[in-house]
Amino acid sequence: MKKNAKLLSLTLSTLLIMGTMVGCSTQKATDGGKKIGMVVSTLNNPFFVSMKAGAEKKAKELGYELVVLDSQNDAAKERSNVEDLVQQGIVDLIINPTDSDAVVNSITFANDSKIKVITVDRKANGGEVACHVASDNVKGGEMAAQFILEKLNGKGNIVELQGIPGASATRDRGQGFHNIVDKNAAVKVVASQAADFDRQKGLNVTENIIQATPKFEAIFAHNDEMALGAIKATKAANKDVIIVGFDGNDEAKAAVKSGDLTATIAQKPDLMGSIAVENAIKIAKGETVNKEVPVDLELIKK
Repeated sequence: MKKNAKLLSLTLSTLLIMGTMVGCSTQKATDGGKKIGMVVSTLNNPFFVSMKAGAEKKAKELGYELVVLDSQNDAAKERSNVEDLVQQGIVDLIINPTDSDAVVNSITFANDSKIKVITVDRKANGGEVACHVASDNVKGGEMAAQFILEKLNGKGNIVELQGIPGASATRDRGQGFHNIVDKNAAVKVVASQAADFDRQKGLNVTENIIQATPKFEAIFAHNDEMALGAIKATKAANKDVIIVGFDGNDEAKAAVKSGDLTATIAQKPDLMGSIAVENAIKIAKGETVNKEVPVDLELIKK
């Protein structure tokens, strides 16, 4: 009798442990089904900090967990981040590429892991992407060029500060800018150099351009960070030039208001992050989404 009682006790204990393990497994699956991964090119830029905040707010509102990792503008770190998130059991991946070519390896890894991918702000030049959320960067470049030509009365010399070589935003903003200025024989782009969307590099590159090509009347920077660096360089050289940025971050808007920055083409990064999360959740639920989702732009000037 004692032997039977002991056997019954062991059986009940085993069943209890198994039930607990199943409960944990179910809970993990449930949590995983509510987890979205987001990889951002860099959080050392107010634009992407705002994008992250918009994404986090929307995810919380819709009852999803959003795990955000910073690639620090490093493609190898980007790949590592994607692998980490896949291991965490995400249902979808939102990625803001460091580079449109380099990101293909990361996206392919996600594809092979059966994870749907949404790109935001910058496109990927390969891999399977379910949805791309971005401003129309070509149109934004055209808006900047048209504004500069108006301020120059259709003639003059312009400097172009490019973003990260290989990034789709760099390519598209530059394309839009040249779509307009290259048609005007009275306008010349006297210098066009990469400053990697970075303020300090924007300052350094502008200083070098001033030394090498001192005669110009306007600068188009592919983002506000470079434009703010260019402001510092032109002030130090006592040059009064038109400077137009791109993004519309808070510091740039304040600089427009003070007169230091002539204008900025304002994106809405918080809205981009929010829309990316909305579409990621739709995809996770098996709903159909548009392949391209545009986000409005606005010219901010004094």
